[in-house]
Amino acid sequence: MDYFLGVDISTTSTKALLIDLTGKVIAVHSTMYGFDTPHPLWSEQHPGLWWDAAQRSIRAVLESSGIAPDMIGGVGLTGQMHGLVLLDAAGGVLRPAILWNDQRTQAQCDEIHRRIGRKKFIRITGNIALAGFTAPKILWVRENEPEIYARAAHLLLPKDFVRFMLTGRFAMDKSDASGR
Repeated sequence: MDYFLGVDISTTSTKALLIDLTGKVIAVHSTMYGFDTPHPLWSEQHPGLWWDAAQRSIRAVLESSGIAPDMIGGVGLTGQMHGLVLLDAAGGVLRPAILWNDQRTQAQCDEIHRRIGRKKFIRITGNIALAGFTAPKILWVRENEPEIYARAAHLLLPKDFVRFMLTGRFAMDKSDASGR
């Protein structure tokens, strides 16, 4: 177990990086993909793109380096924040992910501020409600796609979806969870 694998799920590609115990880069691979803008201000991606790209990038660094998977001592994941990935109870994707740069939720942000009070919300969270954050996206789905909202059993961020696909377990780190 002399190597570590890093996987970055970004907005335009998923990258895999293989390093040794000293931090020396052994292999790197990036698999590109696009995103959709079905309406002005919208930005979406199907989570399957990330999973496919992660598999391709991981396989590529292993093949180019000749390192066997059992030589990897740990895997680190990073990636785009605030993307809303909704899964049903069986772990199936319910809709394309609403990405961090999507701006459709201004009305939901305004409603959050109206209900809680803008100053109080800032005092509680340290921030204003922003259209790119996850909580307004959840409200948008509830208001505009109630049939999907009703079926949603799991809410993940993009890298957490890839983690789920790799491990079969749902998890999210605290720093990402606080960015809602």
